[in-house]
Amino acid sequence: MEFVEIVGYLAGTLTTIALLPQVLKTIRGRSTADISLGMYVLFVTGIALWLTYGILLSAWPIILSNLVGLILASSILILKIRNG
Repeated sequence: MEFVEIVGYLAGTLTTIALLPQVLKTIRGRSTADISLGMYVLFVTGIALWLTYGILLSAWPIILSNLVGLILASSILILKIRNG
């Protein structure tokens, strides 16, 4: 594995893990009152575009981290839409 790929995997892992506390707090507390709907719509759209970009480049660090990130951020967005 090349140094560039290691940096990509490390960056992707850290930014994806950063979503976990919010996901866990939202699921446990069932409260989405303090979460911005607009921010999460834009964020999920951006992650989807990064995933598409990674697929077009066949860049696995980008693909994997954004796939997981999309799942995590989408779960928060879905809860926000459901709970208001």
